[in-house]
Amino acid sequence: MRKLILGFYVSLDGKSADGDNGIRDVMMSIDDPEQEEYFVSRLWEAGAFLMGRKTYEIMAGYWPTSDHPSAKAMNEIPKVVFSRTLESADDRPETRIAGGDTAEEIAKLKAEPGKDLVAAGGTEFMQSLIKLGVVDEYRLWVLPAITGKGAPLVPELNEARTLRLVKSTAFPSGILELVYAPADK
Repeated sequence: MRKLILGFYVSLDGKSADGDNGIRDVMMSIDDPEQEEYFVSRLWEAGAFLMGRKTYEIMAGYWPTSDHPSAKAMNEIPKVVFSRTLESADDRPETRIAGGDTAEEIAKLKAEPGKDLVAAGGTEFMQSLIKLGVVDEYRLWVLPAITGKGAPLVPELNEARTLRLVKSTAFPSGILELVYAPADK
């Protein structure tokens, strides 16, 4: 059974890397070839990227013409877009639409053969996965910055969830990769 990995950049104060709080600018300004190479190698471990419609539309307009080191992986690895309004992925054959119940769609994807699934963007989508309790691994890329504003990655929950640290990796720029799994898995 495939795992669902939530991969996301956050500030030290836990705010998401959405465009409204300056953390995306910090992320783009960091020059750390070691971290970039490692990050891209982690992308290639994905069997599919899962995302919401808004993130898909932004990425579909950016990655095909980008020369960023992540572009090849972002273009070639299949995508599953969770949307109740998007009917097709236009001319992107490696993309399919999941329009049903999110938890049921995730269960079907996990049951398929292949490499692990990586949720790849959008705070609202990430928060919905956390609320549903379908995340098997949290791969957080902590940036060396505090924003003091913006959306938290983790939504309000009815109960605390205990995690165990699986791996931590520090990079010269101060970026940390922290990998956690639910304590009961």
